[in-house]
Amino acid sequence: MDSKQLTKMKRFAYLVCFGMFFVVLNGAVVTKTGSGEGCGTDWPLCNGEFIPAYTIESMIEYSHRLVSGIEGLLVIAIFVWVIRQLKKKDAVFYASLTLIFTVIQALMGALAVMYVQVPAIMALHFGFSIIAFASSFLLSLAIRRYANDPEATEVVGGTPVNDTFRYGVWFTLLYTYIVIYVGAFVRHTDSGGGCLGWPLCNGEIIPELTGGTLIAFLHRVAAALLVLVVAAMSHFAYHSHKDNREIQLCGIWALILTVMQVLSGALVVFTVTNKNWFLFTGLLHTVLICLLFSVLCHLSIRVWQLRTKRQ
Repeated sequence: MDSKQLTKMKRFAYLVCFGMFFVVLNGAVVTKTGSGEGCGTDWPLCNGEFIPAYTIESMIEYSHRLVSGIEGLLVIAIFVWVIRQLKKKDAVFYASLTLIFTVIQALMGALAVMYVQVPAIMALHFGFSIIAFASSFLLSLAIRRYANDPEATEVVGGTPVNDTFRYGVWFTLLYTYIVIYVGAFVRHTDSGGGCLGWPLCNGEIIPELTGGTLIAFLHRVAAALLVLVVAAMSHFAYHSHKDNREIQLCGIWALILTVMQVLSGALVVFTVTNKNWFLFTGLLHTVLICLLFSVLCHLSIRVWQLRTKRQ
C-alpha cells in the first residue's frame, strides 16, 4: 500500500477505535440508568417498532443498539480492508480480535434483551466489550506505525526482556481483567451501595459480609491489591528497563491510570446518592479502566515480542 492509502486506513482505524470506545460508554449509560429493558424483550426492534415511542429508557437503549450496529459495520469494513490490502500479520490479528469480540458482545447483548440473564453472565458482556475496545486500540497503533513508516516490519525491535518480567506483566493483565469482571458484577447486582463511605466500608475495616456488602467489599479488596500488583510491575518496568523508554512509559501510565481508577471508584461511592453525579463518576470509572486495560494489553504484546531468545 502507498502512504496515502495507509494514512486513510489509519484515520479509519482511529474512527473504529473511537466508535468502540463510545459503544462501551453507551453501554455503561444503559446499565447505570437501568435502561436495559427500555425496548422490552424485542430485538432488533424496540418494543415491536423500528423507531420506538419516546421514553427516556427506550431512547437510551435504542441509541445503544444504533451505535453498536454502526460500529459493527465499521469493524467489518476495517477487517476486510486490512486482510485485503495491508496483509500484515499483527494488524490482521488485531482486526480479527476486534471483529470476534464485537460479534460476541453484540450477541450477548441481544440474548440479554430476549432472555433473562444472571448478573454473572451480564458481567461478561462488559468484559468482552473491554477486550473489543483494547483490540481496536492495538489495531490503530499497528496501522499508525505502518502509516508513519510503510517499510516497517511486523515486529518492532528493542532490548529483550527476561521471562520473569514478561510473566509478571501477563499476570498483571489477567488480574486486572478479574478486577474488571468483579466490578461489572457489582454493577449488575446493584451492589454499589453495599459499601458506603471510603476507604472504610460502612464505617468499618471489615464490615458484615452479607449480600451486596460482600460483593462491594470484595471489589474494594481486589482493587487495593491491584494497586500493589501494578505498582510492583511498574517499578520493574521503570528501573530494570532504562534502555527501553517504551516499556518505562507503559509502566508509568499503568500506575497513573490504576491510581486514578481507584480514586474514581471513591468518587462513585461519594456520589451514589446523587443520580446525576453518579452517572458522571461511573462513566469516568469506565473510561479509566478502558485506558488501563488497553495499556496493559499493549505492554503484554511488547514483552512477548521482546522475549529473551533461548540458545
